Order: sequence, then C-alpha cells, then structure tokens
Amino acid sequence: MGIMMNIATHAAFDRVPGYLNTASVGVPPRAAVTALHEAAAWWGSATCNPAGMDPVVERARAAYAAIVGSRPQDVAIAGSVSQVVGMVAASLPDGARVLAVEDDFTSVLFPFMADPRLTVELVPFDRLIDSIRPGIDLVATSAVRSNDGALVDQQALAAAAGAVGARTLLDVTHAAGWLPMDATKFDVVVAAGYKWLLTPRGIAFAAIRPDSSWLRPVFASWYGTDDPWGSLYGGPLRLSADARRFDTSPPWQIMEATAVSLETLSAFDVRQVNAHSVGLANAFREDVGLAPSNSAIVAIPADAAALASVGITASARDGRARLSFYLYNDEDDVLAAARALRTRVLVA
Repeated sequence: MGIMMNIATHAAFDRVPGYLNTASVGVPPRAAVTALHEAAAWWGSATCNPAGMDPVVERARAAYAAIVGSRPQDVAIAGSVSQVVGMVAASLPDGARVLAVEDDFTSVLFPFMADPRLTVELVPFDRLIDSIRPGIDLVATSAVRSNDGALVDQQALAAAAGAVGARTLLDVTHAAGWLPMDATKFDVVVAAGYKWLLTPRGIAFAAIRPDSSWLRPVFASWYGTDDPWGSLYGGPLRLSADARRFDTSPPWQIMEATAVSLETLSAFDVRQVNAHSVGLANAFREDVGLAPSNSAIVAIPADAAALASVGITASARDGRARLSFYLYNDEDDVLAAARALRTRVLVA
C-alpha cells in the first residue's frame, strides 16, 4: 500500500471513514473550518474589513503558486474554471483553431464551443498529443480527467505544442495537490479550489505565463490594479503589469479558509502526497482485480448509491462509480471499499 502520511498530516484533518470523494468535494483542514466560522461571525456582526483581507489574498496566491510550480506574481484569482477558460476563448483571434478532448469536462469545452468565431476540434483522449500540428492555435485539456482519472503526458503535451507554436490551457482541478507539475511549461494553468485544493467553493486560481500578452483581461475589475483601493473610480485604465490584471474581486468571507487550505497543502511534499494517494488507489485496484495505474482516481463499474449504503462515499460519473484517494485517506478506506465491491455492489 501507499506510504502513510506523517502525524502532522493526520492532525490537520478530521477523520471521515469511507470518504473517497475528493474528486467532488475535498475535506478541508480543521483550521480552515475554524477560519470559515470566524469569517461568518465577523460578517454577521458587521465587523468585516475588506481592505484588511488583501494580505490574505496574497497568501492564497503565493500558496497556489507553490503548489503548481509558478510564481505569486504570475497567479490570478477568479470565481471558476469556466470564467478563466472563457477569458482565454475571448482572447483568441477570429478563426482560431482549438484542439481539445471530446469527452473532457464541459467547463474546459463549452467556453470555446460557445464562441462562434472559433473552430473547435475534438479528438479522443489518447489521440490528443498526436493531433497537435501546425494550424492549431491552442490546446485545451484537463491534466487529469474528471470521469476516469487518466493523466495527460504533460511533458509531451508541452513539447508538442511548443514545436508548432500552439498555446496551451491546462485545467489542473483534479491534479493540483497530489500531482507534481511545472506550470511554467503552459500558458494558463487553472484550477477550481473546492476539490483537491480543499478550499470552500467559490474561488479558482490561474497561473499565467508572463509572456502571455495575447491574453486579454476581458473581466477587468477594480481589483486588477496594483492599488485597488485607490482605483475605485474613473479612468484612465491602470491594470497591473503582472497576472493580477486578470483578478476578479475576491470572495472575502472565504479567503482566510482558502489561504489556510492552500498553505496546508503547500507545506507537504507533493511527491509524498502522490506516493500516498496513488499507493492507496493502487492497493484498492489490486484488491478488486484491476491493473495498477498512476492516478489517485479509480473508476469502477459499480453503483455509487449502493456504495453509500455501506459507508463508502464516492460519486457517479459516466455510468461508473468514481473513487478518489487523498492524503487524509488510509488503508482502512481501501479495505472498506474493496470489501464493499466484493460483496454486493459490483455491476456485472
């Protein structure tokens, strides 16, 4: 089985037996839950100081940068992945050709498909890299697939796109936190926070290559300046020169909890988190007769509702049950899930 995370890891989280659904909603660190309660208290007592939240936003920005291998000045905050993808789509010139995976998560696909100026070519997952060729303007894909946990070859993707001058958008919503990565190899590396990054729902982050002058801040806001509280009214346009120019207003009530979650993750060695999470997933695969993999996500022909009836929390995706293993899971979760599969919930 995978290595056991150290005692500090277990101390940071409340144990939730049988919870194998981080791919839907992550379990927050205990300190993040406390921070969220405190934020609700100051919100309810009208003692909120929005300007005082700026250092917290910067803490979260820096922690995301550390997790994905970027720099704080190259990270923008947003409300969702689709918002960032929509900005990328709107920044492409008329007639641009976008290459994507045919059954990728729709937040990666729909913003491009909804833009009549663009030509979107959809290919099977295993043909994505081979389909990168001259004439492709942007390649957009998830780093780890939401439906089955399959990993894209990031090194091969970056090399193939670079060879033909294609820009790249990588959705790391199901990768950031457990999969080592180097965001500097791609133009835009975006993630929703509420899954593997363990933040409250309502925030996303994007690491943006510094030379991405082609990307337009189509959602330009007052918070996209270097002095937001001095830029509340009137022109001229004075957006930041770094990735902050793409910022939208931060959700103040969740920012401390967000920063705490990201800082908790960034303090761990992602290689150990990877070995632990993938190790547990592979122990489960072995127990139920599946081949090993390099993913922390396992998709099996089973009924997620039936799993729930025996204490295993998973999700239903594409007619299968999707189980996800993370740093707060352990061998007991593996054994419980395997036992459930062997007894009565495996679909013939």
